[in-house]
Amino acid sequence: MSTVFDCSDPDSRAAGLTAATSALKSGRLVVLPTDTLYGLAADAFDATAVSSLLAAKRRGRDMPVPVLVGSWHTIDGLVFSVRPQARELIRAFWPGGLSLVVQQAPSLAWDLGDTRGTVMLRMPLHPVALELLREVGPLAVSSANVSGQPPAKTAAEARDQLGDLVSTYLDGGPADHAIASTIVDLTADQPRILREGAVPIGDIADVLGMSPEALSSASVK
Repeated sequence: MSTVFDCSDPDSRAAGLTAATSALKSGRLVVLPTDTLYGLAADAFDATAVSSLLAAKRRGRDMPVPVLVGSWHTIDGLVFSVRPQARELIRAFWPGGLSLVVQQAPSLAWDLGDTRGTVMLRMPLHPVALELLREVGPLAVSSANVSGQPPAKTAAEARDQLGDLVSTYLDGGPADHAIASTIVDLTADQPRILREGAVPIGDIADVLGMSPEALSSASVK
């Protein structure tokens, strides 16, 4: 049986964060608000929990799960080599709606799906998400919906799709922007946009000193 906590009420928020922390550390799933859309979360280092996340979404290992982090510095332990371009983008847009695909550190003991040695990282701009991340550590987080269905903009929409497959729902109200993050691939010599989203391509191009055309020439829309 799942429980919904209203994070607009301080007492309910505190209880919800405690319940979510316990659930994640016990290998269960949690739905949390972010600055883009609602996310379905599992402990990134618990392979069984990540498998449960993929099963709840009804998707395969060929679509690996992104990771949310609670601070800039967390990435130093997760990434094989943090390029200057990555640091520039992080300084400009984190916390916020920008996801970065990078080469993961080879020593990491996690299984996010068929990542081929890469990982997609983001630091969300939402107080509930950040508080949970700082308590638990990196979380494997995908949009809180069944694959092929609309992403959840509210906790209620997430619960309608995922039901009791999720232990704890943290209700932070309607998603502020209700648009997915922009994804930048930094695994090759030249950065490229994989998905247009919350952060405009022009803003990213300005930070990188590139033209928007060069940055989006290989984009997937």
